[in-house]
Amino acid sequence: MNCHKNVYITTPIYYVNDVAHIGHAYTTIIADMLARYSRLTGKKTFFLTGTDEHGQKIEESAKARDKTSKEYADEVSGKFRALWDDFDITYDKFIRTTDEEHKTGVQFAFEKMYNKGDIYKGEYEGYYCVSCETFFTEKQLIENEFCPDCGKPTNIVKEESYFFKLSAYEDKLLKWYEENPDCILPRSKKNEITNFVKGGLRDLSISRTSFDWGVKLPESLNEPKHVMYVWLDALLNYITALGYGTDEKNMEFWPANVHLVGKDILRFHAIYWPAFLMSLDLPLPKHIAAHGWWTRDGDKMSKSKGNVVNPKEVADAYGLDAFRYFMLREVPFGQDGDFSQKALMDRINSDLGNDLGNLLNRIIGMSGKYFEYKVTSKDVVQFHKKELDEVNEILEGVESYIYNMQLNRYLEEIWKVLTIANKAIGDYEPWTKMKEGKVDEAMALVALITNIMARVALLLDSVMPEKISKIAQCIGLEINSDNFTKIVVNKELLSDVTITKIEQLFPRIEEILLEQAAPAVVSTQPAKKELEKTEEIVDEDNLITIDKFFETTLKIGTIVEAEEVPKSSKLLKLQVDLGEGRNRQILAGIKESYSAEELVGTQACVVANLKPAKLMGMLSEGMLLAARDENGLNLVRPEKPKVSGTKIS
Repeated sequence: MNCHKNVYITTPIYYVNDVAHIGHAYTTIIADMLARYSRLTGKKTFFLTGTDEHGQKIEESAKARDKTSKEYADEVSGKFRALWDDFDITYDKFIRTTDEEHKTGVQFAFEKMYNKGDIYKGEYEGYYCVSCETFFTEKQLIENEFCPDCGKPTNIVKEESYFFKLSAYEDKLLKWYEENPDCILPRSKKNEITNFVKGGLRDLSISRTSFDWGVKLPESLNEPKHVMYVWLDALLNYITALGYGTDEKNMEFWPANVHLVGKDILRFHAIYWPAFLMSLDLPLPKHIAAHGWWTRDGDKMSKSKGNVVNPKEVADAYGLDAFRYFMLREVPFGQDGDFSQKALMDRINSDLGNDLGNLLNRIIGMSGKYFEYKVTSKDVVQFHKKELDEVNEILEGVESYIYNMQLNRYLEEIWKVLTIANKAIGDYEPWTKMKEGKVDEAMALVALITNIMARVALLLDSVMPEKISKIAQCIGLEINSDNFTKIVVNKELLSDVTITKIEQLFPRIEEILLEQAAPAVVSTQPAKKELEKTEEIVDEDNLITIDKFFETTLKIGTIVEAEEVPKSSKLLKLQVDLGEGRNRQILAGIKESYSAEELVGTQACVVANLKPAKLMGMLSEGMLLAARDENGLNLVRPEKPKVSGTKIS
């Protein structure tokens, strides 16, 4: 990607059935970082985000609020745009699928694929999930009824439909995956997609007659009762935003360098989208990059638990740049991440306060105390070639981490450079040099630190633009492409600079700044009434009486069967013997720590009197006790085998 003159970066267009949450912010911050970095390195850059506003789910949500579909879409889309503007997201275009030029481009594409013979008319019957806007076959359903993705009931839909010949592109897709190792990132995700396609592709229903809120088919087809399937409409935004089918004014940016998506919509982007592009005879994107999901304090976020992270509240409390840094540094791209205020505070106090902020304070302090804030680089190479060489070696390869979506590694490497700078102060003790009259050596050390800070500032501008502008002001540096080339690429040293005092960038935070959500009860069904009951019996010191403890029934259970839950990355379905004459079915979120095979025949501690609950359409009749720390998750087990059903007291 870094060899391309033009750079095109996209987020998904966000569905307007809800407010923006931390997952939306994560995707958008990543895209903004890539766009800012690309511009700073001199590349012509186009950054697209926006909202997806059609489909049955929007139509139903609008009716429930006594609004028209357009009124409702306007309202929610406006909130997304306002948040990104508040976050200073540097998008070049905010597209809405209700934009007239988008509709025109989509109709143009539909007609082109139809004339090519890739679209035909037929009749569709299948199980449709309104929430996911997706059809499923009967064998994909859970208990012959429930959506395998969200667990909600599906409806049998039978209607006249236009179909896209997805099956005709199976071999071409597999060839693309094989010939382009990084077309899907992380590469492990590409293996999942490849295996899915190898299992066979069915033609895709791409029109609906059961609702009206969508893009109409081209007039040439004379099919006024049909609207386009929301995913066809939505995916085409990536080219209609560039003028496809209308003025074509920004098509020079196609193909996209990076489509950023959440892992839940990867299949649409990695199978449907390239097939549509092949049909339109357009080049395929360079990278489709799928990130993971965010939990909160180890628990899945949901409105019912009251633990959904509001990104604006976090940014307002802790600072936008600190929030951006945390999101980019905390978790490897592609893996799930956990948000906690404690972890955020640790990053602010340690990485940003101690390593970065304190280093700047030392530059200000030493330059002021010894040299009246005047710093010259004339002797840096003479006295500190070793440190310069170490810094140059580390920074030589950092750009590759950005364009391979290893953003946390990019930041880790930069922090290695900060470590070199902080260590040099301790190693060379400029205060001792001054006492010994070695003024040139003391100046060289301060200048070394200042030059390292200049390189770090240019490399972190895309991550923390507001704080970096203050660092740049302090060391007399302009953040621009010319200086990036001189200082980072060509490794030139600063000319004589005057240091300017600024306020502390990252004051230490001692206590959490946002009110914590109520503690989540980790069970198969953390029902609201049960949570309220728990809160009533817990006093300020979290002490309970012994009789309250004995309201919980804990038993030893023997796991007699175990299997993976389809479509779930965490759940295992267990049959557990609790000495009751029948086995209990328990769904446990331990798949990342245990395989189904290794659990069979082992024992665990079970909460036996939880109210049964349905997960992904399957009944769960208890909960296994487990403990998690930095070394992972382990089940709580008896020291020696016990009779199944033995009570724990």
